[in-house]
Order: sequence, then C-alpha cells, then structure tokens
Amino acid sequence: MAPPLIQLRDSALTFGGTPLLESADLAVSAGERVCLVGRNGSGKSTLLKIAAGLIESDRGSRFVDPGATIRYLPQEPDFGDAATTFDYVMAGLAPGDDPHRARSYLDQLGLTGEENPAHLSGGEARRTALARVLAPAPDILLLDEPTNHLDLTTIEWLEKELKGLRSALVIISHDRRFLQNLSRTTVWLDRGRTRRLEIGFSQFETRRDEILAEEELEQHKLGRKIAEEEHWVRYGVTARRKRNVRRMAELQTLRQVRREHRGAAGKAVIAAAEAEKSGALVIEANEISKSYDGRKIVDDFSTRIFRADRIGIVGPNGSGKTTLLSLLTGTLAPDSGRVKLGANLQMAALDQSRDSLDPDWTLKEALTGGKGDTVTVGSQTKHVIGYMKDFLFSPEQIGTPLRALSGGERGRVMLARALAKPSNLLVLDEPTNDLDLETLDVLEEALGDYAGTVILISHDRDFLDRVVSAVIVPEGGGLWDEYAGGYSDMLKQRGRDISLKKTQGPDNRKSAARDPGEPQAAANGKKKLSFKEKFALENLPKEMAALESKIKVLQRKLDDPKLFARDRKTFDEASAALAKAQAELHDAEEKWLALEELREAVEGA
Repeated sequence: MAPPLIQLRDSALTFGGTPLLESADLAVSAGERVCLVGRNGSGKSTLLKIAAGLIESDRGSRFVDPGATIRYLPQEPDFGDAATTFDYVMAGLAPGDDPHRARSYLDQLGLTGEENPAHLSGGEARRTALARVLAPAPDILLLDEPTNHLDLTTIEWLEKELKGLRSALVIISHDRRFLQNLSRTTVWLDRGRTRRLEIGFSQFETRRDEILAEEELEQHKLGRKIAEEEHWVRYGVTARRKRNVRRMAELQTLRQVRREHRGAAGKAVIAAAEAEKSGALVIEANEISKSYDGRKIVDDFSTRIFRADRIGIVGPNGSGKTTLLSLLTGTLAPDSGRVKLGANLQMAALDQSRDSLDPDWTLKEALTGGKGDTVTVGSQTKHVIGYMKDFLFSPEQIGTPLRALSGGERGRVMLARALAKPSNLLVLDEPTNDLDLETLDVLEEALGDYAGTVILISHDRDFLDRVVSAVIVPEGGGLWDEYAGGYSDMLKQRGRDISLKKTQGPDNRKSAARDPGEPQAAANGKKKLSFKEKFALENLPKEMAALESKIKVLQRKLDDPKLFARDRKTFDEASAALAKAQAELHDAEEKWLALEELREAVEGA
C-alpha cells in the first residue's frame, strides 16, 4: 500500500466526562476512496475535524504529508464576511490554483457567483461550499454529508464529478447509493474505536452484522465461563492454595472484562401510531394547476391515491415538490381543478425544516410538549424516558437542550413527535435528512408495517427504491408524470434522469415530444390512464388470486376441530394471518373496481 498522505493514530477525545473517541485511527493514501461510517453521535464528524486539523485530540498523533493539500467540507459552512458566493469560493484557493475553476464549478452547480451568502437556501449553501472545496483540486477531500440539501440531479452530478477526480476521498454520508457508488474502503467507527475494512460500503453492512454476531457469541461464551468459575468457587475450592489464588484472580479478570465491555447500540423502535382505516380512495386530484408570479408550478395534473399506497415525489430543487405535496394534501388550494380527500382521513406530517423545534427546549419538553412526564403515542401513554429510549436517546439526555443535539438526533426528535400522532396518512418531507443508516433501516421497516398511506419527498435513491410503490416526477413547464415502482424503475421507464427539460413556450409545451407510453393529453383532449394505474390494473388480479389461494390454505388449517386444543399458538397465528389476508383482499378488490370504472370512463369518453 502507498504511504499515507494523512494518518491519525490512537486518537482519543472526551466531551463532558464521556469518552467520544477512545482509540481511533484513520489512514488515507493517494487516490483512496474511503467511507467513514457509524451511528449518529459516534464521533464521525469529530474524527474528520481532527483529520482536517480543526480540533486537537486529547491523545494520539496526526501526520500529514508536507506536500499534500487538504480541503474539508463541513455540514454547516461558515461564510464569514464573504460578500458573494464567488468571493467565498475564491477564498478557498491557494496561490497557484486556477481561478477559472472557481467560476466553472459555480456555473456547473447552478450559481452565478453574485449571490449574497446571507440569503442562500440550504441547497445553495451546500452547492457553494462544494464549489469551494472542489475548485482547488486538493490531494485529499474530507466530505461531511456532502449530499445534504442537494436534489437528485445534483447528487448524481456530484457522484460523477468525484469519480473523475484524482483526489483521495473520505466521505461521511447517510446516502447508501452514494457510498456504494464511490467507496472502496470502509472505516467503521463504533464505540470510540475504528475498524478498517478493505471493502466498499456495498459489502460493509453484511460484514458489520457478522462482526456483531461474533462479538455477541464471544460475550455469551464469556458469561458461561464466568458462571463455571463461580460454580467452582462455591463448590470446588480445595486446599491447594496457589491454584485457588490463581483461579480467583482469573475470575476477577473475567468479571472486569465483562464490566468494561461496551455493547453495540441497540436498534431504534420506530412505529407510527395508527388511526382507524381511511376510505379506499384517499386522494383524487383532477386537472389541478398552480402558478406563482406567472410561472407554472403544477399544470393540469391528475392522480388517484388509494389506501396503503406509498407515493414518492422527486425532482430538482425549485421544481415545486413541496407545492405539489401541499396541493394533494389540501393544505394549499389550486388555482384551478379540484382535489377530493377521502373519508375519515387523519394526517400526520413531518416537515424537512428543523426550525419548528425551539433550540431552547429540552429533549423532554420537545417530546411532551412541556406538559408532564408522559408522551401519548396513539391511544397509549408512555413515560418520556421509555419513549426516548425507543429513539436511541439515553436517560441522561432528558434535560439536554435541542441546540446541543447533532443533526441526526434532531431528526430523530422530529420523527418521534410526528409518529406519536394517530394517523392513516403520513406526509413526510425529507424524512431521511441526517439519520444514520441503522435508523433508516428501522424507519423503512416501520413504513412497511404501516397500514395507512404514505406520501413522501426524498432525494435518497435507495430509500425510494425500498419504500415507494410509485414516483411522481416533474417534466418541466409545470407538467408532472407518475410512474409505477421505485426510483430505479422510474429511470428505466423514462429512459433518462430527472433533470428538468428546458421550459417550452405556452403554445407548444403540451404538444412537445414525450416518451412512448407516458400519460398524456390525447389529441381530442381525453386523459389516458397513468403508468401507476395501468400497472395496478395489470397486477391487482394476480395479487387477488394469490391472496385467495392463501386464504384457502389458512381456512383448511383452521377447519381442523382439534387444532385449538392441540396447538393454541398455531391456531392464533393462522387466525391472525387469515384476518389480515381477507382485509388485504377486500382492499385490493375495492381498488381494482375503482380503477376499472376509471378505465371504462376514459375509454368510453
């Protein structure tokens, strides 16, 4: 292996009496692609700041090749007194760097260079900070959550750009697809220590689970060994003093090892409080439009969303995703067209902005609303400390002000508040922001188990592929289309990425060439079925047939009159599975009938 350009050895750091880093190492050679992974609060950002030379560790050494250049991308850039974005990017150049690269990167990232840093959105601030670290073409790039606040188009551009650089990379990110596409080495920061694995992130999670399983087995063996030795102490002590003293010392050592062992952090327990079922049809939008200052944001968009649908809305920043979401949920009135909300809807919403959280609140106040020591989750009441533990907060954090929490911890607070409210429609605007990968896994499982409907905005491609059943995408000029499947399925159907097409004139915009099979206005003005509706019509009969077969099998099992007395557990499991299958069949039949009526109306019009 080539000699390292930067190397940290045995780094240790303690905050407020609690060790954050105990023995952390990091070595990066020329051209390496390293992802730094670990739970929220494990010290990843701190380790990166030590590598960048911004903070000093309590113990350990830091070596940087004297000829190597380093650039560090923080989660929240400090623009200081820079008057424009161009001034900020230029300030990051060293003598001899090409100033034309600063202008080029600003242009590629959709910035003029004249923007006032004090008035930038989150996405604009992130793009400006990226231009500053990319323009010098450094030997080492240290990137802390580079995809935060970026839209999918910019994330995919950044991926290609980083792949083409000669710089060594160290990346912290919650974006699985981004890490899978860029990393070749993984450094895992866990319980204050690092493990270097010569594998990319695509293989890391399997290896991590193997390591944790091996560790759990070793702890089980240690427990058995201690139990054996304690049995010997009680019943096997003899007059052989020297042997007894040695074994007692060994027992004390084993006990000390068990006391000092720091177990891996547990999994979050995330579940949405569910209200009674909504009607089969949750949202029906008919030819809705919305404009701001003469610009079409949504133009003549129609859709039907049914109970248990998982809908993702994607698109570049500024394309109108939040506006469309607000129109569909009835929080914003369309300029024309109509939105009909289904019966018995109870909505819970998660805003992407953390600004709704008062930074002076304590964790307890944020979760209880400042009232008492309990949290109402659906129809149940839980003590606030128990609910905190569900979202991986320790009891000691109960009085911690929100301003002292990390971005990921604040994200978990927002989720905890939103999911405590009973709902049958979840509206999630960027729910994955700042969450660690393990918490994302649990959130995905929770959304999979949720019986209601989910509509979400996300720039996380892997999350979209795992969660949603349909994707709504902007086509430019206020037009939006709907595709069955996840993000990857949408790309295959469209045959291109989601970059906005150039805005077309009002006369030819709707007649512009489109992909074959896309829903469009027919020559006579009659609307065709969307991709999602066609997909559902084709596949619902198969789903219904499979459910009918499952119901028959379960019914035959329950027909056994002796099953209840012989095997109560199997009887209860089969009864629950039968009830669930019958409910799913009923929902599928209702959805198919509604779509058949729509198809007949469209074809007969």
